[in-house]
Amino acid sequence: MASRLGWFVLGGFAAAAAIVVGAYLFVALGGVPMETTAPPLPFEKTLAKMAIHVAVADSRGLPDPLPYNEQNMIAGAHLYKDHCAFCHGIPGGQRSPVAKGEFPPPPQLFEPDEMVTDDPEGVSFWKVTHGIRLSGMPGFGDVLTDEQRWQLAMLVAHADKLTPAVRAVFAAATSNNPSAKNSSTCSCMGSMMSNCSGMKSMMSGH
Repeated sequence: MASRLGWFVLGGFAAAAAIVVGAYLFVALGGVPMETTAPPLPFEKTLAKMAIHVAVADSRGLPDPLPYNEQNMIAGAHLYKDHCAFCHGIPGGQRSPVAKGEFPPPPQLFEPDEMVTDDPEGVSFWKVTHGIRLSGMPGFGDVLTDEQRWQLAMLVAHADKLTPAVRAVFAAATSNNPSAKNSSTCSCMGSMMSNCSGMKSMMSGH
């Protein structure tokens, strides 16, 4: 009996070692494409969604401490225009060249089928604060205040309920700079470059 148990344990260690070695060889031999133009790996989307679901679990119950009003929505619109529109678009705008080239493609948060209005505001606050590894989404925890990040979370949570005053913030941006309609001139590029630790690591490895 003890001999069988010993063989069973040994087999378990051998299987675990084989998996580790196999995974290493898979990556070392080019099995993981790094091009954003490459198709996703099998189960990549499923595993990524699973990891994010677990990561944001504790934030689902976080209430937005700010009152839902036009003042906070307008403030959120200004912040979004400066830090988020470059990748996530603006109402009535076009997908920017960078957004077209990113993988995974960033959701256009004012498009009806890509809004996150069903997500708890705490989840959006978590994403704005921490970013999402290997997605191009930077974390703004060291850049924006808690209040500003909650204002952004409020905005995207109510993206389907924009008042004329909130829409005017985006309209002013496009009227002052017509090329901004495709969200390609937003100043958040600087924020992305300075805050996305994954991008820093990748660039320093060249």
